[in-house]
Amino acid sequence: MKNILIIATIAASYLSCAQTVGLQRHDAETLDDGYVLFAPISSTNTFLIDKCGKEVNRWNGTTRPGQSVYLLPNGDLLRTGNVNNNSFNAGGKGGLIQRMDWSGNILWSYTVSSTTELQHHDVKMLPNGNVLIISWELKTAAQAIAAGRNPALTAADVWSEKIIEVQPSGTNGGTIVWEWHLWDHLTQNFDASKPNYSATASEPGLINLNYNATANQEDWIHLNSVDYNPALDQILLSSHGFDEVWIIDHSTTTAQASSHSGGNSTKGGDLLYRWGNPLAYGNGTTASKVLDGQHNAYWVEAGFPYAGEIMIFNNGTGRNFSTVEIINTPQTGFTYNTSLPYAPATTSYTYNAGNTENFYAQNISGSQLLSNGNVLICNGPAGIFTEVNPAGNEVWKYTNPVNATGTIAQGATAAQNAVFRATFYPTTFSGFSGRTLTTGGTLENSNSMSAGCTLTLSMEEMSATISPFSIVQNPSSGSVSIYNPNHDPAQIITITNTAGQQVLSQKWKDAGDTLIIDISSFKAGIYLVQLDDNGKLQTQKLIVN
Repeated sequence: MKNILIIATIAASYLSCAQTVGLQRHDAETLDDGYVLFAPISSTNTFLIDKCGKEVNRWNGTTRPGQSVYLLPNGDLLRTGNVNNNSFNAGGKGGLIQRMDWSGNILWSYTVSSTTELQHHDVKMLPNGNVLIISWELKTAAQAIAAGRNPALTAADVWSEKIIEVQPSGTNGGTIVWEWHLWDHLTQNFDASKPNYSATASEPGLINLNYNATANQEDWIHLNSVDYNPALDQILLSSHGFDEVWIIDHSTTTAQASSHSGGNSTKGGDLLYRWGNPLAYGNGTTASKVLDGQHNAYWVEAGFPYAGEIMIFNNGTGRNFSTVEIINTPQTGFTYNTSLPYAPATTSYTYNAGNTENFYAQNISGSQLLSNGNVLICNGPAGIFTEVNPAGNEVWKYTNPVNATGTIAQGATAAQNAVFRATFYPTTFSGFSGRTLTTGGTLENSNSMSAGCTLTLSMEEMSATISPFSIVQNPSSGSVSIYNPNHDPAQIITITNTAGQQVLSQKWKDAGDTLIIDISSFKAGIYLVQLDDNGKLQTQKLIVN
């Protein structure tokens, strides 16, 4: 495959009041070019667009999403579908998992939908081709009370959760080869005559059956994302109801997963780690609660800034502003620091910290760290995707123009265009290998920004015409070496931190091809290094460790 680099032909980015949908901002020099996948909640179609807002591929489905969609390493689409199961009426419901080829042909489908179970929100394909599925698992009020639920806090039914691992077979079959049931890992301090009775504060690996319980709320836990770490063989879950992210052991057998021992962690299916709301396990106060209705918790990939840490979209439903946060889980091998409340006390990265008027997505939504340190953010309810650089500045913006009635006309106010999540794929993504990624028109009827934004140069052509400076070793610590074959004594190097504060500025002077800069006083994190060559700016990301 020819690697394609999208180079915008617009000379400068701008915002236009006439542009209400589609592409609204494109800072070509600072965004991470590639492709964005999304499935509007009210549509049966899934779209792949380029950063110019032009359609690259479309998969036509027969159901609305339920909710996540992904591209697989070979370019197939893994999607969920909403089968309208009326036994479970709550946001995020699905029931159908499908694998489709690039042309939209269904290769495999699998259903988890009945009066007692329903797939919802998210799925994850494992390296072996099996699929992890989140499913509600209905318990009757009698079952809940028998397990120690306070009758005054018990609805007609109580929805527990389970994670199943399905090995696909044929075109619509599958075998459950591993499963984890939340109901096997309960604690309660309400009724000493019932099972699971203990001081909940002494059992952080168990789920308090009476926390967040009300007499009119069946959907008690509301898991909304699942991720898998192959190096640790662990599963990461996000519980909207508990305002926490949880980690469980996948190295267990199904029998061990139903117990409190076994697996790499020796903890069986108990929670290995939890973070976001110490109140949920009796080890905190209201002030110690950090997460609030969060979504899209995932491990940052190797080779990226903050590799191995966890990125979370924190909706902030109780405070009315959202943040994107990264936490570094304290672990040694397969085990986690068990001092309570669970560390860390502070995040490694926060976007929109304390800026209560700037950004709020009350539900759904997600975020994704990109290889250049930028972050792609999906404001789900508004259907708006933005990319921000490490300083928090917006460099790309796109508003989904698709809703239940079709396509929103340019100039009309965007409405009912919610998107559960948007996912970025770089031009080097393996699933694009051997494919001709031809761009079509915009999804909306017109867009002046997209019209002036085209694919013009291949990677080979660009490298022959542009000679940017480079950071010799990245990440760096102590000092950093910057190589610039086209150096000039008048050129200026500036370095800014993620808060947008300038921490260094100096001329190249007579340093030759390589300029060595002392960064021993820099805190660990991401910085932007900018070379100013008589007004011509080039920017590189620097990671200090």
